[in-house]
Amino acid sequence: MHDYETVIKKIIIYVEENLHELLTLENIAQQSNFSKYHFHRIFKTLVGMTVTEYIRMRRLANASVALLYTSERILDIALYYQFESQESFTRAFKEVYKLPPGKYRRMMSDVIKNKEESCMETKVKGWFLSGSNPFNYEMGIDHEVVHQGKASGYLKSKTVLDSTEFSTMMQTFRANQFVGKRIRLSCFIRTEDVDTYAGMWMRVDDTMEDVLQFDNMSNRPIKGNTNWNRYAIILDVPDQSAVISFGVILAGQGTVWADQFTFEEVNENIPTTNLEVHSELLDEPVNLSFDEEI
Repeated sequence: MHDYETVIKKIIIYVEENLHELLTLENIAQQSNFSKYHFHRIFKTLVGMTVTEYIRMRRLANASVALLYTSERILDIALYYQFESQESFTRAFKEVYKLPPGKYRRMMSDVIKNKEESCMETKVKGWFLSGSNPFNYEMGIDHEVVHQGKASGYLKSKTVLDSTEFSTMMQTFRANQFVGKRIRLSCFIRTEDVDTYAGMWMRVDDTMEDVLQFDNMSNRPIKGNTNWNRYAIILDVPDQSAVISFGVILAGQGTVWADQFTFEEVNENIPTTNLEVHSELLDEPVNLSFDEEI
């Protein structure tokens, strides 16, 4: 069985490095070593959109950042991201951002400037900061490093001295809608100067706050400088589940950005990434005199 998640990560890296180049379904599929049809189906199943839609979305997101943080001409931005003309770029941009590029540049630049002047550290609706040393970290909204839309969330070290310190930007909600199901949590993550590790995490607890399922990507950590890529956690939500918690974790120093969190039910053919090892209950006691070797 192919490791489709690894293949998709490889393709996303290729796309991110070539957003300003001509990209076709044929040459992208070649990178995956799958047929064009098979690759198209896998990408859409895992990412939730076709690779053509993904490329278009990423080009528009990068173009939106260029509009706000550079003085490049709109035509030059359009051509750099492989739009045939300023008119075709304007149509595509307006469809996603609801404003033509020029008006978006004027309006959003003023909005962002006012927000940055009024509040150095942004509170993020729905998210809270936790961990061993949350006061040594900062979370907020970033309009300059964006995967999709107008913003991403970030978690960065401020006064971290030790690799044992960590913090998380997280949410907690009732498990009701997912009880009895196997779910996949996915999101896009980017890192900069992460010296220990960063990742996504999810935990399923019962009413007694005992952990039923857990994964924090500690066996597949994200380190150093990485471009946007997609990561996933797959856990079961047993019948006794009460609460699901999830978020992004940063251990030690660095910055991690996250965007586009998605929850979806998956079938039981897809293995879980659960890190909690539950020992099997034996029918009777064994090795009571300690004579048996492991």
